[in-house]
Amino acid sequence: MSAIPVADDVLGTDVAVITLEEAANRLGVSVNKVRQTVRDGHLIALRRSGTLCVPEEFIAEDALVKGLAGTLTVLADAGFEPTEMLTWLFTSDESLPGRTPINALRSNQGTEVKRRAQASAL
Repeated sequence: MSAIPVADDVLGTDVAVITLEEAANRLGVSVNKVRQTVRDGHLIALRRSGTLCVPEEFIAEDALVKGLAGTLTVLADAGFEPTEMLTWLFTSDESLPGRTPINALRSNQGTEVKRRAQASAL
């Protein structure tokens, strides 16, 4: 079994995170399933105060935010590392609906976010 990739905590302390256990409860899956989702590159984990966490904004009710996994795949294909992906997702962009890519994804602007992720590869 491979190790879980862990991004540096480049997020501000104002960005809420939840433990993998909390994420599993919210998603209605096992903690092992959440770990596998991180290994598969469909979710990014970071370590805050010694605990593996994920940004709370990555979860919408009982599922991952629509378009998150696809966006992470596009960014990975563009050569982004997990820490760079976190930075990209949470960096403000005045021209983007929602102002940050993660907020745009949360407001069903996935097509625009993926287009910008693809453009980042160029």
